[in-house]
Amino acid sequence: MQTKLPFEIIPIEDDGFHLQLKVIINGITANLILDTGASRSVFDQTRIAQFTKNSHIEDLDRLSTGLGTNTMTSKKVTLEKLQLNDITIKNYEATILDLAHVNESYEKLELEVIDGVLGSDILTEYNAIIDYGKKELIFNS
Repeated sequence: MQTKLPFEIIPIEDDGFHLQLKVIINGITANLILDTGASRSVFDQTRIAQFTKNSHIEDLDRLSTGLGTNTMTSKKVTLEKLQLNDITIKNYEATILDLAHVNESYEKLELEVIDGVLGSDILTEYNAIIDYGKKELIFNS
């Protein structure tokens, strides 16, 4: 079965493009950036609260790297339901990071802030294909 998730190509000044897409977390629309170089999907520690009102957030013992920093502390929370159009991932263990530096950059560029990053953990799980011509992320399950 194939599921298609539309995305927008967002120009970042003279520095390239980001792929922005919408997913549903616990019934609420979330704004994510697609990042094939991210080993895991991550969510912003400030913005995640709107999606996980009663969930328990736990500290992780390990440090995370990437997103323009060498190391940062991370947390985790279980998302009851993460929807990628027709695909529903239940009880997804999400990594939480401080993405304030990313959102500050987006605000300076007058772009919509992001709730998180869709990374390779989900992309590989569903054999995702990026179709730039149709502006679709195609999941094969």
